[in-house]
Amino acid sequence: MGDVRVEIADQVLLITLDRPGKKNAITDAMYGEIAAAFQRAADDETVRVVVLAGEGPDFCAGNDISMFADSAAGKQDIAASNLGAFLGAISTFPKPLVAMVSGRAIGVGVTMLLHCDLVYVASDAQLILPFVDLGLVPEAGSAWLLPQRIGHARAFALMALGERLSGTEAAALGLANRALPAADLASVALAAARTLANKPPSALAATKKLMRDSAAIEAAMVADRGAFLTQLATPEAAAAFAAFAARKSPAA
Repeated sequence: MGDVRVEIADQVLLITLDRPGKKNAITDAMYGEIAAAFQRAADDETVRVVVLAGEGPDFCAGNDISMFADSAAGKQDIAASNLGAFLGAISTFPKPLVAMVSGRAIGVGVTMLLHCDLVYVASDAQLILPFVDLGLVPEAGSAWLLPQRIGHARAFALMALGERLSGTEAAALGLANRALPAADLASVALAAARTLANKPPSALAATKKLMRDSAAIEAAMVADRGAFLTQLATPEAAAAFAAFAARKSPAA
């Protein structure tokens, strides 16, 4: 596959974002590959658990900004992209989902964690939600899910002020199960995944279903999808993408 690596061992399917040169920013093609991997895992009875990881020092720098910029410029219809398939797959995935986060997790690199059942972070990881600064709103139902997890005041500060969270802070707030040295991250997360894989699968799936308000999550995702597409068409979003592109240009 392209920039997504999928491996199976010990009844655990490992999905690795494999674009380290771009800090694992997710492209449209990658969204499609991840969604397909989730579907494969859901259909395969030999897969008991899925683990999300990033290749290299960073977990995920969010959505590849060119997708948003092209959509704002009328060059791409993001509503017809694979982003929707990815969000649908991760938000409804019926089996245990584990994430291991090192380095930077930005945008969707953070919001996807709200759909994971176990999250392990490096103590020095940095979690950032820059949506408002890009003229956008958070996606993946996170405007509803995050306040449910950590309260309105703290969630608003993260989303509106763009405050950063370290891995240690994320664990203290309940966004992650444990913060630990980066060198120990993979071994601890994969050990937890293997432990889950040895549990009765139907009992795990039923427990996960009971713990998630699927109707509320779906409603939140429908609402933020509409708001996201509206914001994407605003002049402030176009200005934010232009400023971002100018900072990234060789002449800048």
